[in-house]
Amino acid sequence: SDPFFLFAVQLQMCKLSLSLSLCLSLGGIAGGIEICITFPTEYVKTQLQLDEKANPPRYKGIVDCVKQTVDGHGVRGLYRGLSSLLYGSIPKAAVRFGVFEFLSNKMRDESGRLDGTRGLLCGLGAGVAEAVVVVCPMETVKVKFIHDQSSAKPKYRGFFHGVREIVRTEGLRGTYQGLTATVLKQGSNQAIRFYVMTSLRNWYKGDNPNKSINPLVTGAFGAIAGAVSVFGNTPLDVIKTRMQGLEAQKYKSTLDCAVKIMKYEGPKAFYKGTVPRLGRVCMDVAIVFIIYEEVVKVLNKFWKTD
Repeated sequence: SDPFFLFAVQLQMCKLSLSLSLCLSLGGIAGGIEICITFPTEYVKTQLQLDEKANPPRYKGIVDCVKQTVDGHGVRGLYRGLSSLLYGSIPKAAVRFGVFEFLSNKMRDESGRLDGTRGLLCGLGAGVAEAVVVVCPMETVKVKFIHDQSSAKPKYRGFFHGVREIVRTEGLRGTYQGLTATVLKQGSNQAIRFYVMTSLRNWYKGDNPNKSINPLVTGAFGAIAGAVSVFGNTPLDVIKTRMQGLEAQKYKSTLDCAVKIMKYEGPKAFYKGTVPRLGRVCMDVAIVFIIYEEVVKVLNKFWKTD
């Protein structure tokens, strides 16, 4: 009933809204810049994962893939499918860190500390949430665009045209191909990354939970977390890519896809595209965690966050 109290509450809510908008905007801009810089490695990784020995393979390796793409489509060809990742970068980051913060705030101990095991569980929850809400449709469209470029007569003229065609011919389910593989991939991705980040943070801070971390140290920890996740779940990424490609109909299920890859291409096929993926993911995770930590510091100047 106190008008001054209500005004103060409204002012704080306004600051909260503006700060959250700023947080999302900065994350989106940084994510967009990061994607534009590193997307060619994502493109090459996806093409190598789609390239099957049974066909036989179209590409001899990373350099050959880049050369053939530039020769046939110019440098712009290395950015085929970029728009689907750009449009999904902001909601993906929002869901990932929103769910992680929600879960981690529930699982911290009395001193506010989050151990590695709980960080892993929170990361798993965040990864599953982002896979279902954002990543699966975004990745499906991206993979279809990249795979479509390999066709003699590409049928997708752009992002929105491609989405319309996918929905028209396959329905909304067409944007959710490989959902099981995507959930497994994103869940394990974030579980590994947040586990490593939480463990490294706790190690660095030692007995002083309030010890600040230099952005360069945060970036190094993020790069390490990204590298561990790449080596830990690239097989799931390969399966996901195959399940979302234009020839996904030949696989009965995620398990059937894994069995056929093993049968016809051998265990090494599960690590196709590891090198280009490693470069992109390390930079991606490092930048995202730096931005996240720095934005939290800025928000803490306005009010105390949990």
